[in-house]
Amino acid sequence: MDRSEFDILKSKRLVLRHFRDSDLEPFLAHRNDPEVSRYQIWDSIDRQEASDFIQEQMSRQPGVAGQGFQFAVEMNSTGELIGDCYLKIKDEDWRQAEIGVTLAPEHQGAGFAAEAVSSVLDYVFTELNLHRVVAVTDCENDASVALLERLGMRREGHFIENIWFKGRWGDEFQYAILKDEWLALRGLDSQANAE
Repeated sequence: MDRSEFDILKSKRLVLRHFRDSDLEPFLAHRNDPEVSRYQIWDSIDRQEASDFIQEQMSRQPGVAGQGFQFAVEMNSTGELIGDCYLKIKDEDWRQAEIGVTLAPEHQGAGFAAEAVSSVLDYVFTELNLHRVVAVTDCENDASVALLERLGMRREGHFIENIWFKGRWGDEFQYAILKDEWLALRGLDSQANAE
């Protein structure tokens, strides 16, 4: 499918963009914070892994089936990297994707995660013309659960001990939202964005 090359997404307080070499230090800092990694698949990341990750992400474009893309999330006012937002288009169906978000602890609780994810959802439903987006979160991650529900996503699944996670079995919730549902929440015309 013909998709234009991604540049940036802007919201009131944030810019979502490709990673840059200059993001290495703040990326290392938030990815190695135990509070940030608590519900993530990683525990920590070393300098070489982080550098390799950034280099790989610099060459990627969002919307490629089967390939994960991380939007670097920066503060509009300072240019500071405060986190990243994940998007992966399903390999078997380019009209569906999974999203996620990670923020440095000092930027949590201020609405930045909702703003970042909203920007990505606007983009995937209007520019990439996706049909459905899901998000999976640890059942114990109350902040993530509250975020997904605040965004209007519907809890569709509660998986019991479905993942071996950091030395024990974990439970996960799956949330989802359809294009028409998101556009209605945002007051946008779904017909104007039809295939």
